[in-house]
Amino acid sequence: MLNVVSAPRRASRARLLGGTGAVLALLLAGPLKAEPMPETRTDSRINLRIEPKAEGTPEQKPELKAEAKPELRPDKAEAKPADVRSTEAKPQSPTKADAAPAEFVPAKKVSRELPPTVYARVSEDPLPTFTAQTFVETMRAAERYQVYAEAGGWKTLPADFAPKPGDSHPAIPSLRHHLTLTGDLPADAPPSDRYDPPLVAAVKSFQARHGLPDAGIFGRLTLNALNVPADVRQRQLRASAQRLMGSSFAFGDRYVTVNIPSATVEAVEGGAVVRRYVAVVGSPDKQTPPVETRITDVNLNPTWTVPVSVIKNEIIPTMRKNPGYLAKNHIRILGPGGVEVDPTTIDWTTQKAANYTLRQDSGFDNSLGQVRIDMPNRHAIYMHDTPSKSLFAGSVRFHSHGCVRVGQVKEFAAWLLQGTEGPNGAGSTWGPIEIETAIATGERRDVKLVKPTPVAFVYLTGYATTDGRVHFRDDIYGLDTPAAPAAATPTAPDVATTGAIAPRATPAPRRPVTAPKPDASAASPTKAVSAKTAPAKSAIAKPEPVKPAPEAPAAAAPKPQARKAAPPPERGPENEPVLLPPGLVGGRG
Repeated sequence: MLNVVSAPRRASRARLLGGTGAVLALLLAGPLKAEPMPETRTDSRINLRIEPKAEGTPEQKPELKAEAKPELRPDKAEAKPADVRSTEAKPQSPTKADAAPAEFVPAKKVSRELPPTVYARVSEDPLPTFTAQTFVETMRAAERYQVYAEAGGWKTLPADFAPKPGDSHPAIPSLRHHLTLTGDLPADAPPSDRYDPPLVAAVKSFQARHGLPDAGIFGRLTLNALNVPADVRQRQLRASAQRLMGSSFAFGDRYVTVNIPSATVEAVEGGAVVRRYVAVVGSPDKQTPPVETRITDVNLNPTWTVPVSVIKNEIIPTMRKNPGYLAKNHIRILGPGGVEVDPTTIDWTTQKAANYTLRQDSGFDNSLGQVRIDMPNRHAIYMHDTPSKSLFAGSVRFHSHGCVRVGQVKEFAAWLLQGTEGPNGAGSTWGPIEIETAIATGERRDVKLVKPTPVAFVYLTGYATTDGRVHFRDDIYGLDTPAAPAAATPTAPDVATTGAIAPRATPAPRRPVTAPKPDASAASPTKAVSAKTAPAKSAIAKPEPVKPAPEAPAAAAPKPQARKAAPPPERGPENEPVLLPPGLVGGRG
């Protein structure tokens, strides 16, 4: 039977060899190629059977790798029978593992970039704080407030006064009277004891004039501002006008104003504020002085030369506790000729470090930030960037060492550099992209303005704009209140940066002495005054026979004030401060 079956098969193959032989050959070859397939399947089945037996050894390694993700282990522990399937789906777990670290890296970068984006709200009033008419308008406002004060001013609101829109309160008529006097509430507004919409709008106007959040919501600052008496407001206006007397500021089509009590910087163009920037100004013990000068340069990636006062008061005490402070903050010590000095060779228990130049390298952590606005002046102050940008978010921004830190300073620099040839030659400009690109190189670059821009630092706690509106700010430095003898002992300024300050007033000459001059100058650098003042007591005792001023004993009391008029030297050891006007510090912002 085997032969019979095999014969027809051979015959059929022979007959079909002509036309369809190739097709049959392929068909016959098919099962031959398919035979190894079940072998691979059996292998896979064998693998499936083996893996559960070896669960102890092979699966411990992937579990060790996955220990960094404790969230995935409980899920696998609940489904132990499905461990084999999970190994087949392992391409999904690596993607999740890859996504997790990728989320941590950008999170750190974003957290570092968030602070520069947070800025306190500032006024959007297009009228500049300081114009050629500010003095006249402020004097008129002072006269008007004098009338208010003589008429009794306004009543003090109770400490718990905090009405919400629609509420009624017995003190609301007093509030209406106050806001009607100041022009915030129209005189024809209907009387009411409720906090109605017209009164809410009047409170918003009051808040805007005082640099407060103008939401119409009563808070502590709004209530405090409303309770300032009319005579105090009149004194603020009069004092601010007096500070503007004698100003020769060159207003132009483009200029910059920094109102110190407002802690803002205004870029004025065409008689209007095109941009108002948040600023950080000097603290009460390191006051920003009034200045009128011109902006000449924009420094990208600046270095910072540490002022003498900062070396004495901050660097030296810090180095005694932390010898690695200078290296950590990239501050170099430079001796004569710019030769770098090893900090370990300096005796930090003394004040000798003040005789060296301490300079901080440029960089993101530089105390001046990445941009400095150069404005030559005798106080050695300027405007600049800062790495401590979180301070721009505060409503009270009096933290610097005298210089002015500007929020969004790169945008401000681009405005200053308008018309200045850009980095790519003729036809190019300095925009935000060009400034960022130049900073990214890490190299210091000084860009000179094609036309210097006038800049004025003013101290206006009360002022009036050209529309007649009167604005007030807190007297953060206490300059509105007349100072008597206390003014003779202000906080110590930086002698190195105030050496060119002219004296406020010089007392009449008491005893012109010639012989004791060398003794007076040797006693103290601050006594190197002209022979008219003659501050040294022991040196004056001998030449008493020369009696040019018979009433010299009666004039002995003002002698300490005579030191105030002395040209301050740059190297006073411990007696540098007491004689100079307050707030004149330099160097660091």
